[in-house]
Amino acid sequence: MSKWRTFVRNNLLTILTVVGVIAGTAVGCTLRTLSKGKWNQRETMYLMFPGEIFLRMLKSLIIPLLMSSIISAVGSLDLSLSKKIAFRSILYYATTTVSAVILGIILVVTIRPGAGGVAASVNELSKDEGLKRKVLTQDTLLDLIRNLFPPNLIQACVQQSQTILIQPKNFSGDADNVTSADLVHWPFKENYENTTNVLGLVVFSIVLGISLGQMGDSGKVLCDFFQTLSEAMMNITSWVIWISPLGVFFLVASKMVETDSFLDQLHRLSFYFATVLLGLVLHGFGTISLIYFIAVRRLPFKVIGQLSQVLATAFGTASSSATMPITIQTLDKMGLDPRITRFVIPVGATINMDGTALYEAVAAIFIAQLRNVEMSFGKTVAVCVTATAASIGAAGIPQAGLVTMVMVLDTVGLPAEEVINILAVDWLLDRFRTTINVMCDCIGARLVDLLSVGELDKITEMDRLNADPQELVEMSKDVHN
Repeated sequence: MSKWRTFVRNNLLTILTVVGVIAGTAVGCTLRTLSKGKWNQRETMYLMFPGEIFLRMLKSLIIPLLMSSIISAVGSLDLSLSKKIAFRSILYYATTTVSAVILGIILVVTIRPGAGGVAASVNELSKDEGLKRKVLTQDTLLDLIRNLFPPNLIQACVQQSQTILIQPKNFSGDADNVTSADLVHWPFKENYENTTNVLGLVVFSIVLGISLGQMGDSGKVLCDFFQTLSEAMMNITSWVIWISPLGVFFLVASKMVETDSFLDQLHRLSFYFATVLLGLVLHGFGTISLIYFIAVRRLPFKVIGQLSQVLATAFGTASSSATMPITIQTLDKMGLDPRITRFVIPVGATINMDGTALYEAVAAIFIAQLRNVEMSFGKTVAVCVTATAASIGAAGIPQAGLVTMVMVLDTVGLPAEEVINILAVDWLLDRFRTTINVMCDCIGARLVDLLSVGELDKITEMDRLNADPQELVEMSKDVHN
């Protein structure tokens, strides 16, 4: 009985989320049957309202959570250990995260789990002029670069730059079927869209974090402030996540009321689930293994086999932060240098979220496919960059990816309400992507440990000489003679 209570206590949020999904589906289908499908937009809005409040809470957390997490993580990097060791760690994390996003995009574009979706939504996206905006690929890419350097940080919190093409008065062709050859001659202007410029805020946060790290003791006060703010925001995020079962209930119920075919929706969702899961498996046992082999000429499967307790804990808790003590303890037992584990693992748990990055890229494009929103090359690149940036700022707590998922949807031009389409399976995917996140951190620690043997030996020798000044003096005399 005590084991059952412990299991329920440790997995209460997951259990409540599953109950919310099942109950929301049942209530939504029942209401639709009783009303014979005659639910108008206002009635659906009333049913969805508590879920909308939940989504608004998530959106309010994006900026403070993202900026404080990145600034504190970058600013607190201990470069005194060795700049080469720090560089190897950051390079590994950057490579694996970008690889995960690219892999996810390739899979979702190839498999197209949401293709042909026509389900109605509270927001009539087909009437949204923003989604019909005529734009060249090069304009989208240039907008992406412009947004990396916002002229006003306050404005970046609410708006991002967007190029608008203006149809000439003497244009006689069909505006709906205009070609790129015609568009290149249209006049244009810079406009500001009412959505958060995530990329600009991320770039500023990274630069500020680097600056604080270089300032040493004088920058410690401000770094401690952002560290405390980050912890406070994670606290608040965990409170909001505990409301998610209730929010999920109303969001799923409203989705069921307006869905024409429940089986069709379930079919697409199963394909989406399989796509994300396939991407996570290929990344964890393919991409990461390949990077590891190229770096150290060994396969990591023996290392993965020794991580069974760590991976089981990550899957069970769905939190890389909660798994961190066990991760460090296990790697120490495996013989890794404690200086490496205590540097690489905390940094990885904060900024390295490969599984989350892959999931957000797949989810954003899946929803775009579901809503028949065309994904140009420029938009796909924007999703790639935003998913990478969003994964850096994601909190290492259960289902925190929902916060940054809302942010990635903005990049595609989709409203936050569209997250309804993936909520039913998000609780389970969260556990799989957390497992991949933690596994990537552990393999990264092993890789950095193997590549840094020389630097670690030099640091150990210098520490020993500093502890014995007389030996250092004797060594200096020998060198002089």
